[in-house]
Amino acid sequence: MILVDSSVLIDFLEGRENSPVNRFIEILDRGIPFGISPITILEVLQGAATDKDFSTLRDYLGTQTVYDLEGGLGSYAGAAKIFFNLRRKGMSVQSSMDCLIAQTAIEHGLLLLHNDSDFDRIAGVSALKIYGTIKA
Repeated sequence: MILVDSSVLIDFLEGRENSPVNRFIEILDRGIPFGISPITILEVLQGAATDKDFSTLRDYLGTQTVYDLEGGLGSYAGAAKIFFNLRRKGMSVQSSMDCLIAQTAIEHGLLLLHNDSDFDRIAGVSALKIYGTIKA
């Protein structure tokens, strides 16, 4: 199973062409199960330009499987540990939200499809598995 990050979903919805979008199209074409996180919903919706766009996006996102954190406070501590491990190695990410998305993928045993180099750094300090680097 695959967790699709907003970096891919936004590119796909805006008609951009890149390798992660091509992988997502392949996922759709092959009927491979995938889902999104609540943070992806937030990030996609906050980019809407009009009320109509917001409504259309909300309706589309409402049809998707949503994977949420399952471990309560332990999940947030796990995400914070990812951030801590990055900082300890002299690395950072633009948003701690990426650590929450990574923690969601880890908890559900999902491969993450992304177009954001922060996740490659996260995978180097955690159990995060990236779709495209592992045969799915």
